Amino acid sequence: MPHPDALTIAGQTFTSRLMVGTGKYADLHVMRDAIDASGAQIVTVAIRRVELGAPGHDGLLDALDLDRLQLLPNTAGCRTPDEAVRVAKLARALTGVNWLKLEVIPDPRWLLPDPVGTLRAAEMLVGEGFTVLPYIQPDGVLARALERAGCATVMPLASPIGSGRGLRARELVKTVIDDATVPVVVDAGLGVPSDAAQALELGADAVLVNTALAEARDPVGMARAFRLGVEAGRAAYLAGRMPARDGASASSPTAGVPRLPDPEVPA
Repeated sequence: MPHPDALTIAGQTFTSRLMVGTGKYADLHVMRDAIDASGAQIVTVAIRRVELGAPGHDGLLDALDLDRLQLLPNTAGCRTPDEAVRVAKLARALTGVNWLKLEVIPDPRWLLPDPVGTLRAAEMLVGEGFTVLPYIQPDGVLARALERAGCATVMPLASPIGSGRGLRARELVKTVIDDATVPVVVDAGLGVPSDAAQALELGADAVLVNTALAEARDPVGMARAFRLGVEAGRAAYLAGRMPARDGASASSPTAGVPRLPDPEVPA
């Protein structure tokens, strides 16, 4: 039976709206346990780590249950469109997977994505048959251009990568959500489950989290908490929040209640 509220990306359906990364964990056992606890079905992997066999990443792909998980290779570390396209092709050769999280980040301090370079790389990669999920700044104009280019999602940042500062770009992210015709995945900067819940309450289709899990005191416990936060945020969005008011509104009925005289104010 189809799930009544499934997330659909490029024709594939998922019951989880939490995507997770694989970097920064103390070891592969903790990473695997955290992924299991998160309930995530889409997992992103930096292909350059796999390519270089960096410490802590030997056997990374072997540690993932690829029968259950949709692998999402990413182009982390790429600074130009041409570099991102080269690494994307390497990712496909290594994994046999067409899905790609596109990152073009020339800025070493704030790790902000290059909007022009991202669009250029996305156009090339879609033409090469990739399912492209681009990481972007929360820019509605850019998001629509990436949709027209054929991207399967757009992935606006909440705040800088790894900052844990939460949904600092809330109003800008909302402009992306309001006009999107593809799923919106809020990515980067989420620090605690309430951040993820806020993104889903806002109308985002999913979130992607890595550092908040890997650097938690208990990564497995935090992964479980994020799972619940995402579920709560989505449920709240579907239920529809009450209107915000400038003043108070009594929760008890006032009809039929006798009006008492105003209290005397001492002179």
